[in-house]
Amino acid sequence: MNAPTLLNWLEKDSPRSALWRSDQVLPKHVVLADDTMTADTAYRLACAGTGLLWRSDFQNARQLLQALARRIDKPKKVRLKKQDPDAPVIPGAAFHAHRQAQAQRTRILSQVLIELNADYGTDLRRAPDAKQACLQAFGPSNGQASVVSLRSLQGAIGAFEWRKKGVEVPAMGEALCIYPHYGVFSPVRGEYVALVANAPWPEAIKTHPVAFDIGVGTGVLSAVLARRGASQVIGTDLSDSSLACALDNLQRLGLQNQVQLLQTDLFPEGQAAVVVCNPPWLPARPTTLLEQAVYDEGSQMLKGFLTGLAPHLCEGGEGWLILSDLAEHLGLRSRETLLGWIADAGLQVVDRMDVKPVHAKAQDVTDPLHAARSAEVTSLWRLIPAS
Repeated sequence: MNAPTLLNWLEKDSPRSALWRSDQVLPKHVVLADDTMTADTAYRLACAGTGLLWRSDFQNARQLLQALARRIDKPKKVRLKKQDPDAPVIPGAAFHAHRQAQAQRTRILSQVLIELNADYGTDLRRAPDAKQACLQAFGPSNGQASVVSLRSLQGAIGAFEWRKKGVEVPAMGEALCIYPHYGVFSPVRGEYVALVANAPWPEAIKTHPVAFDIGVGTGVLSAVLARRGASQVIGTDLSDSSLACALDNLQRLGLQNQVQLLQTDLFPEGQAAVVVCNPPWLPARPTTLLEQAVYDEGSQMLKGFLTGLAPHLCEGGEGWLILSDLAEHLGLRSRETLLGWIADAGLQVVDRMDVKPVHAKAQDVTDPLHAARSAEVTSLWRLIPAS
């Protein structure tokens, strides 16, 4: 096991340290911050990679975070450069610039730090009781104080609330409620769930009623497959958090005896009549735990699923690949490339079901990627071994 990362700082001329609970880079330096620090000073320090360990009113720390966000998001004067008509077009340039800006924004805002006691409590005035939220997010405390970014703490509190009330996912004519855990991607985009709920069953499911759910996440697709009539569903994932989340949801739905969960990379042993995979849609490097559900560097999971699919299909079985074409609109991957990977894996497409996303970003004209998002289509590709 890796040794825990410690954050070190000086306070009242004495060295202090605490566990670092963040998937962000450890700050280069740490200074104590309180209500006397101006937002401009905080912004300058945060931009330089200095952690601001807050020692005053909790609600004022929230206000400081908002002030930093306003400074980051303030429109900047851009000196227009004369365009060279012969300059090569860089695929995905707009996306990569957006990702770079996002990463910079996250890095700056993550410099506002909160110290948590051994029981996940905090001594700051007007601080919310986040003990249960932290317990669910970070697991049982080992009895040591820790430091977390205020943004991560807010994320843990938000996940705690989502886990209490759940996310309603309409499927099969009745509401399917899923309770996402901290660090596990929530099925807020229900269009891909509807695709799995409505895709025609292959005839093989009658004689071999087994389905695989590759990358189980919250367990929502395993639940849909089980409710549709697959007598045995095997869901796989490498993430401890995802497997725990899926088990919780399946138990709530009374499907824990119908769905088996395995911690493995991609496929379990054996064959199935339906093998479903909803891989991360964008070929880019994730920078946080949650981003691993969105970004897949080098399309490794997508290519791994396609390459290994055929041997895991029973006679007459199908692979259902759920994939957005957003990467194509962003210039990150072409349709020809995807079809080439399918053919190289010894597969052929028998059908494709398409649906337009209805999420808010597709309608947000201020989004730098609006043109791509507004054109996005989510598809379920029905794949079989090539004849």
